Amino acid sequence: MNSKFNKGLLLTSLGSFWWGFIGVIYFEYVAFIGHVELVVHRCLWTAVMLILTTTFLSKWSIFLKEISNKKKLLALLISGFLIFVNWSIWIYAVATERIIDASFGYFIMPIISVLLGYIFFKEELNKKRIYSILLVLISIFILIIFNLKSLPWVGLIVAFSWAFYNLVRKKINIDTDIGLLIESLYIFPFAFFVFYLISKTGLNDFDIHNPGLSLFLILAGPMTVIPLFLYVRGVELIGLGPTGMIFYITPTLQFILGYFYYGEDFSLVKFGSFIIIWIAVIIYINDLYEKN
Repeated sequence: MNSKFNKGLLLTSLGSFWWGFIGVIYFEYVAFIGHVELVVHRCLWTAVMLILTTTFLSKWSIFLKEISNKKKLLALLISGFLIFVNWSIWIYAVATERIIDASFGYFIMPIISVLLGYIFFKEELNKKRIYSILLVLISIFILIIFNLKSLPWVGLIVAFSWAFYNLVRKKINIDTDIGLLIESLYIFPFAFFVFYLISKTGLNDFDIHNPGLSLFLILAGPMTVIPLFLYVRGVELIGLGPTGMIFYITPTLQFILGYFYYGEDFSLVKFGSFIIIWIAVIIYINDLYEKN
């Protein structure tokens, strides 16, 4: 297996673990401020952190070069919108005790990514990979028929926004952090305006008189940037298909936290589906190692 693939595998795994465990703990802990203000802080402090890292790494010349490319700017506008939607729905799910619904969407997402990788980048789909996809489809079918009755809108939006975000970013030849910076700068004015409205009505929890909470909310920036950087970089190195399957680490951990820590329902049917999905993941990852 080549070093590029190993690096991509490691980065994607770390990013997926961060989202599935650290991210859930953090955002659930601060969800009491309300999902609207929390989304605002996530957008604001993500942009601030990326500005600081771009300055520290002396990358403003690269930034200026990239924003002169109109096609990239348009693509990043689209990807920025998609990531904003994903952030918003995810935080809404956490704040309203729908972590399992959101994680269900993240179970669907890798299938979409594998298909998009095949359609747009001609990424290989051999028998083992097809078998793994079919097993995942079976597990989702079981969840729908015996548990969820129908696809939750939270899960659908989470799945499609993240899968198409990965597709757009894969098609853009740009440094990971610079791309994230441009996306966040698109979102920043709207987030700042909403924060102004919240502050004007006195509904904000971010206050200089409560420095502990305010500093903790600022962490929404690094809590967003670090795993996103790791995962997007992994996509760039090894493609949508492999990273899509590795991403199952995220919803698996979310399911575990939702059941054991937050007391959400985790029935025998869901557990059975969980097992089927991981069998599919093992088959797929084994094939990746054989091919690389």
